[in-house]
Amino acid sequence: IHSGSLRASAEFPTDRYLIELSAGSSAASSSSSYHYEYVTLRDLMLDCGYRGGGVAVVDSLRVGVDNCYITGFETEGIAVRGGHETYIRNTFLGQHMTAGTDPGERSFGGTAIRLDGNDNSVSDVVVFSAATGIMVTGGANTISGVHCYNKATGFGGTGIHLKVPGLTQTWLSNCYMDYTSIVAEDPVLLHVSGSFFLGDANVVLKAVTGVARGVQITGNMFNGRGKGVDIVQLDGAFGTVEQVYVQQNSAMGMNLKATTARGSAEGNGSSWTVDFAPVLLFPDRIGHVQYSLVAGDAFPGHTLRNISGNQVVVATDKAVSATVHVLVDQNSN
Repeated sequence: IHSGSLRASAEFPTDRYLIELSAGSSAASSSSSYHYEYVTLRDLMLDCGYRGGGVAVVDSLRVGVDNCYITGFETEGIAVRGGHETYIRNTFLGQHMTAGTDPGERSFGGTAIRLDGNDNSVSDVVVFSAATGIMVTGGANTISGVHCYNKATGFGGTGIHLKVPGLTQTWLSNCYMDYTSIVAEDPVLLHVSGSFFLGDANVVLKAVTGVARGVQITGNMFNGRGKGVDIVQLDGAFGTVEQVYVQQNSAMGMNLKATTARGSAEGNGSSWTVDFAPVLLFPDRIGHVQYSLVAGDAFPGHTLRNISGNQVVVATDKAVSATVHVLVDQNSN
């Protein structure tokens, strides 16, 4: 299906989509898991007229949505339900036609892309107006090269919402989060790298049961407005933290957060404290410590005394002039 425009009428049903790849009642009762395969939607302009949605892909296999422009949706621009391997690329989606800084941004609604299935891909896509840019409720999905400026987080918007607590299995790379954030619920197997976050956009880890496992947030750039926003933020308490790596990110105008850090303290005395609380992501959690004490000609006995509150305390058996260098990791292994 290619090269044309579809526009919803004023009577278009609010619970339907302009293009629906879904089975009828008789086909839905068949034994087949998939009802459509190898369907491509290309070079289409879809105007939903602020009625229903744009495209629904239901229980379908190997569907491509390429170079489409979808606007005016009240529900979803593209909704993928079940099925397998829907590839969305080179596509523009927005509830309202705007190039940003829209006076009506606070009222933007709808979801541009909803992935309620596994093994899908979204690449080289722009979401320019919607309450939620991409909602993911299935595992093993990949998102790359996406520019989200759909609705600022400060106005209640979300760029990418990974609502798959306990089994995220999602990797995001080379994305541009423009004043809107990524939210991941109980992230397990999540990768975020090579992306740029502008205007205090960040990554929010939201606790449902409080599990974070197999998370990599590395090699990203963050630019904020000097308002003290953390590049990675916790929403709730996490009791299980395993193999979580937040490192090698850079930031201007925002607070760096990491799961590994190094610091030093120097002075004349018998106790040295290095405070990692401002930089470590998880509160009161240090899984591993390495330290070295440089004391010139002195040779004191020394030991690690305390790590509570993300503060490392090293003590000597006598007063000396020394410098203590400390490396900490919030993962124990």
